[in-house]
Amino acid sequence: MNRRKFLALSGVAAVGATSATVYYQSTKPPKWPLSPKAGFTNNGFDAESTAELVTEGLDLSGKNILVTGCNSGMGYETMRVLAKRGAHVIGTGRTAKKAETACASVGGTTTPLIMELMDPESILKCAADMLALGVPLDGLILNAGISGRPGKKLVHGIEKTFYVNYLGHFLFANKVLPAVEASKQGRIVHVSSSASYSRPTAEGIRFDALGKSDASREYDGWEAYGVSKLANALFSRKLAQKYEGSSVTSNALHPGLVNTNISRGMDWATRTGFTVLGPVIARNVGEGSATHCYAAAHPNMTNVSGHFLFDSNPVSVGGQNNLENDELADRLWAYSEDVFSEYLS
Repeated sequence: MNRRKFLALSGVAAVGATSATVYYQSTKPPKWPLSPKAGFTNNGFDAESTAELVTEGLDLSGKNILVTGCNSGMGYETMRVLAKRGAHVIGTGRTAKKAETACASVGGTTTPLIMELMDPESILKCAADMLALGVPLDGLILNAGISGRPGKKLVHGIEKTFYVNYLGHFLFANKVLPAVEASKQGRIVHVSSSASYSRPTAEGIRFDALGKSDASREYDGWEAYGVSKLANALFSRKLAQKYEGSSVTSNALHPGLVNTNISRGMDWATRTGFTVLGPVIARNVGEGSATHCYAAAHPNMTNVSGHFLFDSNPVSVGGQNNLENDELADRLWAYSEDVFSEYLS
């Protein structure tokens, strides 16, 4: 264990943050051990590999890759690096100013689009604008997201974190799938988290609690975040099954604990902890966005689908989890279609 990983364990435990404890426990085996996925050889990339490193030497000229949440954090770094490698990157932001400013500040070819993931009409407009570009999507990186909140808030009658992190992306992805299908090898990349298996209860997703308060249980913002990230992983799994045998692939990933501004919506103690310890305990955005870029652009991921990635390698997650629960994935898909029935017809 190197010094930074040791500090990650100590510091994150002290402030109540979640992600790093899954991997960096010094006194006992992890509850959810990670192991290389059968059939894959470790490619040599690790926690300190950056997005620039995993794409070094790649020429992405002629590729069109869309990144949601391009204006900050890992989304911005992902856009910057992929554009640097020659890709045309389409970046979405919540406002025109955010998207345009971000796209204008990186080298290479970029196109800004507006998408507010809490607004179905905005999502539909963004999808229509994307399709109007008339280009195939070689990569669709569903990156944008928010952290768990200290109190339950609803968007259109549904828990906010779940709506923003998962449901908005479900609608958007389904609307732009024709562009992904038009690519020679379209890749869909879902940004999940270790919280997808460490935070939800044993049942995974409590659908009956998504739209209302449960008087029998106190609302847990971290659990809500984990549920949304489990939904991302299950969505990826369903798309991989849907496109099995085709040129379209779908994979989910955990980027690690990354020093971004995602903590802005968390409780005071966690925000303070991230402010003070984030630069020391967490990965920088270059390291955090490495797996985004690897999954979306590296030749090693050609026609590789249906996997969960960490440190740019497909991994298996041990312990009790719902990452491969097909019954739950089917229920989630049906639930999501029901939520957006008027928009998906």
